[in-house]
Order: sequence, then structure tokens, then C-alpha cells
Amino acid sequence: MVTTALAATAKATTTATATATATATATARQVARRARTAAPFLEVVTPLGWLVTLGSAAAWIAGSRLGWVELVLAAVVGLVVVLLGIGLTIGRATLRVSIGLRRRRVTAGESTVGLIEVGSSSRRQLLPIAVELPIGPVVRRFDVPALGGGAPYREEFPIATQGRGVIAVGPATTVSGDPFGLLRRAVPWTEVVELFVHPVTVALEPLGSGMLRDLEGRTTNDISMSDLAFHTLREYVPGDDRRYIHWRSSAKAASFGQDNRLLVRQFLETRRAHLMVLVDGDPAAYPDPEHFEIAVSAGASVAMRGIRDELDTTVVVADQVAHDVTAHHALDAFARALPSAQPLTGLAMKGLRIAPDITTVLIVTGSAPGFPDLRRVAAQFPAEVNVVALRVDPASPVGMSAAGALAVLTMRELADLPALLRSGGPQ
Repeated sequence: MVTTALAATAKATTTATATATATATATARQVARRARTAAPFLEVVTPLGWLVTLGSAAAWIAGSRLGWVELVLAAVVGLVVVLLGIGLTIGRATLRVSIGLRRRRVTAGESTVGLIEVGSSSRRQLLPIAVELPIGPVVRRFDVPALGGGAPYREEFPIATQGRGVIAVGPATTVSGDPFGLLRRAVPWTEVVELFVHPVTVALEPLGSGMLRDLEGRTTNDISMSDLAFHTLREYVPGDDRRYIHWRSSAKAASFGQDNRLLVRQFLETRRAHLMVLVDGDPAAYPDPEHFEIAVSAGASVAMRGIRDELDTTVVVADQVAHDVTAHHALDAFARALPSAQPLTGLAMKGLRIAPDITTVLIVTGSAPGFPDLRRVAAQFPAEVNVVALRVDPASPVGMSAAGALAVLTMRELADLPALLRSGGPQ
């Protein structure tokens, strides 16, 4: 009987614990749900608004307990100011806001023009309102006057660029609140529009005449029955295409007393030229951050020339990859590129996974990697791939040197690139 009573007590305790746990969990979830609901409203109050609100409440309590009328009066004034601010902040404006750019792609140093348009989506009068528009790290403020249901407010604004990158324009946000800064309500109305600032490039001659010549395709050791690179003749076997029978050689073999065998042409398979531009993004490779910008501009120049030559082009620049792309998309990848600590060998392996059929690789890096480092990177590619390294080193003479089968070019500045690729010799 005692055992039964103990078992019943333990069961009751377990049930009560489980019930209490379930109740506590449900309460916690309800509190979290209410907190998420109230979060947007609490975010409207600025730090100054919280200070005035909590300070007024504390002054009211202290004044009531101590009998200080001055504290109560100060608390009333503070709470009234907060309530007036709430009245100026609440409500939803019926707006129609849009932003646009005259040019979404520019070269570093150029400028473009943006346009913001604000209108009322109803027939009601629109009170004056402030619109904030982030343009990169800068926030520009537009004071929109009172508008009716007619013509919208339009304003153009210039956007100047200095360096390569991507400038985020937007979202356009309306800001409402009280004159004292106790409450601030920001409502976004548009999406972010990206302005691509492409790197500066230089004009290059067609790649088929310089260090990166590969326009006609490269022969491989793979045997093919239909291609352009003739390899040898062999005996005809059933199933061969009769168009490739070499009748003259077959007749000559028969005239020397050999069996009446037919000989067919056999070819070496050729590959379409596929250029890869590999730009080292490791900051340790560049003593000066400006050297990385020169490397990006050099890689972009070669990639643009390859695309104009109608080569299949793959770009691996620091943390960005663009495969089989148009000129715009390739330059967008160069614009987005940021320094990253990924080793150059890792970039090479990534590029090889993306484009295993490459025939020519240009490796662009800084002055820190030595010849052994570049040879290790070149060893990641198959032997039939033409690999050329380009080092940015303003302290070294412009020219070409060899590290085994690897050709290493050295340039000081971007202007050295055209002549360097054309001749591959000292300038």
C-alpha cells in the first residue's frame, strides 16, 4: 500500500512538473510574440525619447511620494511632449516614391545623374515631408513640399565616383517625428538600386598576336575522326565515315603490292580557345592596396579584349566569379571584387572546377608572390594549358622572365600592359 501511495505521489509530481513546464513555455512564447509585435513601435522612440519618458515617469512617482509639485509638473510637461510627438508620428502617408539612375554602369572617375520622384497616391493634400536617400555611405535629404493629387515632386541629383566598386542607392525612406527628436519613424518605399563603378581599362591589341595567342584553338592528344588538325592515316575499319578515305594514299599502297586496304584520315581533336583571367585577391600579395586596383584594372583589360575577340572567357577575381559572360557581367564582377585572404592556389582550383576546358590562363598578382609560388599555382592546371603570370611591381623593371615553362610578366602601372602583352620583352 505504501509503494502504491509513493508511486501515485511521484506520478502526480511528474504531471504537475510537466504542466508547469508547458505553462511556462506557453507564457514565454506569448511574451516573445508580443515583444515581436511591439518591437516596431518601440523602435520609433529615440534614445532621447526614452530618457524623457522614463525620466518623466520617475519624476511623477518621486514627486507624488515626496509631495514636490515641481517634479510632478515637470513630469506632466515631459509626458505631454511625448504624447504630442506620438500624434505627429502616427498615421500612414499615401505616397508613391521611385528612384532611378540615368546610367547604372560607369567607369571610375565618371559621374551619373539620379532621379527621385515623390507623389501622392490619393487625391488628398500631402503635407511637407522629408525623404532620406542613402547614396553609398552618404545620406541625402530631400525636403518635399506640400503636394496635391496632381503633379509629383521630381529632383535630379548628381552621383560622382572616384574608385571602383558598387554604390548602393536607396532605399528612399520617409522620415516623420516631432520637432524635439523624441520620436523618429522611418518608412522605406523603394528597393536598393546598384550603381556599378567599373575599373579603368586600357585598349589592347587582339590576343592572337601577343603573349596570349590562342585564337585558332589548341590541339590536344585526343584522337578524333572529324576535326581540323590532321594527325595520321590508318587502315579503314567498318563504321568509319567514307568521306575521310584518302583515295590517293590507298591507291599508292596498293601499287606497292600491299593488300587492297583503304586508308582513312585521323585527326587530333582541337579545342575552342577559352581564356581565364585569375586575379589574386590576397592583401598579403600587395604591399600597397593601390597595387590591387592596378591588378584588377589589368585583369579587366585582358578580359574585355578576350570578349571582343569572341573568346569564351571566365573571370575569377578575388571573391567574385563570372563564367562565360558578356562584357557588362564581367565588368560587374570586377566592380564587386573585394580583397580576400583565399590563397591563389585555391582560386586556381576554383576556376578549374568552373571551367575545366580552359586553354589559356592569365594570373594577375602583386609583387609578394615569388617564382616558386607562381609555379605552384601554374601546376594546378593541365600541361596543355598556356599559363602566363602578370605581376604588379612598381619597384621592378618592366619586362618578361621565365620560371620554367611559365612566362612571368612584370608591370609597374596599367599603361605598361599593352606593350608588355604585345612583345613580352623589356620596355
